[in-house]
Amino acid sequence: MSFSGEVKEELSRQFQKSRHCQIAEIAAILAFEGRVEEDSVLRVYTENISLARKYFMLIKKTFHAEVKIAVRQGGYLHKSRIYVISLLNPKESGRVLQAVKWQDEQGQDIRSDELVHGLLVQNSCCRRAFIRGAFLSAGSMSDPEKSYHFEIVCATEKKATQLMEIINSFDIDAKIVPRKKNYVVYVKEGAQIVDMLNIMEAHVALMNLENVRILKEMRNSVNRQVNCETANINKTVNAAVKQIEDINYIQETVGLESLPANLQEIAEVRLKYPEAALKELGTFLEPTVGKSGVNHRLRKICEIAEEMRGKAKG
Repeated sequence: MSFSGEVKEELSRQFQKSRHCQIAEIAAILAFEGRVEEDSVLRVYTENISLARKYFMLIKKTFHAEVKIAVRQGGYLHKSRIYVISLLNPKESGRVLQAVKWQDEQGQDIRSDELVHGLLVQNSCCRRAFIRGAFLSAGSMSDPEKSYHFEIVCATEKKATQLMEIINSFDIDAKIVPRKKNYVVYVKEGAQIVDMLNIMEAHVALMNLENVRILKEMRNSVNRQVNCETANINKTVNAAVKQIEDINYIQETVGLESLPANLQEIAEVRLKYPEAALKELGTFLEPTVGKSGVNHRLRKICEIAEEMRGKAKG
């Protein structure tokens, strides 16, 4: 099962005690997957068994209504299953539709072009429940081993904007991007996706994601350290190669004895220990010299060699 599927499976088994939160979650599911059909039959169509299970149990717990589930074959070559969850009793459908602000007490349609009626998501706990229902219905997450991406697909820009505002009320920086005929509300930063799982109360998935993030950060830290050390080694090796080239040039041209005693000494030590670091080279001198002193002497040798090359060209 994908990570996204694991999150939905966990959310499908979680139920809030408060009736207003249950209604908010039902409202989210209906906003994305619900249809009012002939004779006031309220139906939800989904290929996601986690969503089918959650909606079925929510309706039973919240409204004690009689719910029917049917399974149909759908998609190319009938390889997928479509779960149809129906409320066949018009009175029971009416109770649900009134609760989610789709109908008034006279059974008149009062839906707007918003995703959800504002009264249903006034409380923080209800906004959590609504986001949970929205993710179950139209959300997905990427495998955190590969990338960090959380999204919920909405049919219109206005609905996406409302959902984004609900998510951002929890200090999340969700954004919207158009995709084909839809609008996608998404979060890409790893820490904020952890926060999203906390908002939806998917605590097992949250811990799994945190474990992945810790391991990835450790690997990245090790890689950064290795890259830094490799760069330093390359820099040291390149510097040593250049120093030996300069010393050999001086030796072949005028001889090392032409150098001042302190420079002749470090030149001979460098030729003898071509792979040694500057600090180590200093320990071979009498008296010993620190890293900066060794570097200063080798730079003087480099300047002398460059000056000799310049005169030779001239």
